[in-house]
Amino acid sequence: MLTGVDLIMKERMRQVDQEGWDPKHDDEHQDGELARAAACYAVAGVFDVDDRAQVAVQKILVALWPPTWTMKWWKPKDPKSNLIRAGALIAAELDRLLREEAKERARLAAEGAAEGWAGLT
Repeated sequence: MLTGVDLIMKERMRQVDQEGWDPKHDDEHQDGELARAAACYAVAGVFDVDDRAQVAVQKILVALWPPTWTMKWWKPKDPKSNLIRAGALIAAELDRLLREEAKERARLAAEGAAEGWAGLT
């Protein structure tokens, strides 16, 4: 039996392999867009499509969905699938943030090294 982490990893791999949403693509998304989409799927994951709370879900969706994304990308399914998508999007956002932090550390290290060399001349 696959665990939740296994299912999320499998979905993330599908997103990269079939949709082309690789790290370079993800790095183009700023301002928490991936996390916002993940939040929408996570909220949708706790309700069935016929649940009376769908009105609340729709209000949350309108407030959270990344403003630069069209609604054609909103493709909810059953609660389990929605939670899997949410997890994969969170993983993508975390990876993006980690890459961003690594680039910033490298930039600061390069600046520090350049300043060190400048002080020797």
